[in-house]
Amino acid sequence: MKLKHLLVVSALGLAVQATAAVAPSQQKVIKEVTIQAESAKVWDLVKDFGAIHQWHPAVASTQLEMRKDDSGADVQHRLLTLKDGGTILEKLVGASDADMKLEYRIVEGVLPVSSYRSIMQVKAGAEPSQTVVTWTGRFYNKAYAVDAPKGEDNATAIAAVEGVYDAGLAGLKTVLEAK
Repeated sequence: MKLKHLLVVSALGLAVQATAAVAPSQQKVIKEVTIQAESAKVWDLVKDFGAIHQWHPAVASTQLEMRKDDSGADVQHRLLTLKDGGTILEKLVGASDADMKLEYRIVEGVLPVSSYRSIMQVKAGAEPSQTVVTWTGRFYNKAYAVDAPKGEDNATAIAAVEGVYDAGLAGLKTVLEAK
């Protein structure tokens, strides 16, 4: 009986390893910018879930709306209309004033990613009136596949997210330093 049990457990272990070997790998992008402004002022703009169009150069407008999540709870969403005409629907996961941290997920949209979640965090910089904003994203390629077709692969997903973060952080810096 023990041998039979050991064989079953071993077979299950091999099946799990085989499945993991063909699963796509999660990608991660981290970008950071130092802004010459007080942390509280930076956080006020970052935490305003409906204000991304004020500082991200690719976003033409933002529409806030409440939608039900899988549990039936009302959750704040934002619909971003991009300047190129595309849209992205994002769900607010949480915002912490104590940690100056905003977390959201993409529900659907034009970015070549799947299972995307992101955190923006604001921290005091090394000098007074200096703030560091870190934008971190974790996601899979659009195809959610190891051998994803070109345009839906890891390289495309990473390049797209890096482009969003680079442009957004530069825009945030420009807007806050001009005030």
